[in-house]
Amino acid sequence: QVQLYVSGGGLVQARNSLRLSCQASGRPASTFPMVWFRQAPGKEREFVAAITWNGDNTFFADYVKGRFSITREKVGNTMYLQMNSLKLEDTAVYYCRVRSGIAYVWGRGTQVTVSS
Repeated sequence: QVQLYVSGGGLVQARNSLRLSCQASGRPASTFPMVWFRQAPGKEREFVAAITWNGDNTFFADYVKGRFSITREKVGNTMYLQMNSLKLEDTAVYYCRVRSGIAYVWGRGTQVTVSS
């Protein structure tokens, strides 16, 4: 059974940085990317970034491109989201997601709050 362990959220001032991690236990499907989403209060969950299992390809939403980076360690199945130049509008609960069999598995969200 795949489980995801998310950490790294917190309170940070605008223009500073934060790094989130998402560790997958079990055997996620390696043909699907590992993905970060976020959900701000009163808004729908939205895509942030993704990385293929081999780490060769990354994808970013336009609103984080150039500020966020995504990497993963193959050993330990851990994915990281490095968030730089944070903005107030980056405040949200951040989730990671992987595929397991025919289902998606979501980690518990971690709150990121950016203050002015």
